[in-house]
Amino acid sequence: MITLANLSPNPGSNRERKRVGRGPGSGNGKTAGRGHKGANSRSGARIRPGFEGGQMPLARRLPKRGFHNKFKVEYGIVSLAQLNQFDTGSEITVDMLVREGMVKKDLLVKVLANGDIAKAITITVDKISTGAKEKIEAAGGKVIVLTS
Repeated sequence: MITLANLSPNPGSNRERKRVGRGPGSGNGKTAGRGHKGANSRSGARIRPGFEGGQMPLARRLPKRGFHNKFKVEYGIVSLAQLNQFDTGSEITVDMLVREGMVKKDLLVKVLANGDIAKAITITVDKISTGAKEKIEAAGGKVIVLTS
């Protein structure tokens, strides 16, 4: 029976670490497997990521195009047709939309006027189009826009 007291690894699965620089009899003495001279034979030698031995690195060889706007704000889009699945009179929040799988967790939410809504709902979102707001209010609903 195997217990914690007599457990042992499979033969050959745990190999001892190679001890380099311990004399000629070890097979890895003198230069310790690093060869003669050159940057990698020295202590402290390090090749930075992306370095290609002096050849122009790929990141610099490829053409750069376009512009990346670091101030861009991304919204998760919800259409009015999707909001029809909620009950009449329900209060819809961003958390509810995330739980239902309509938007991703960390995105701001914007409602667009795609489709129609027939139920009076109260919706709290980060942004809403004018057309969507009019349609919700025409159906007897209420819109609350979060200011952030």
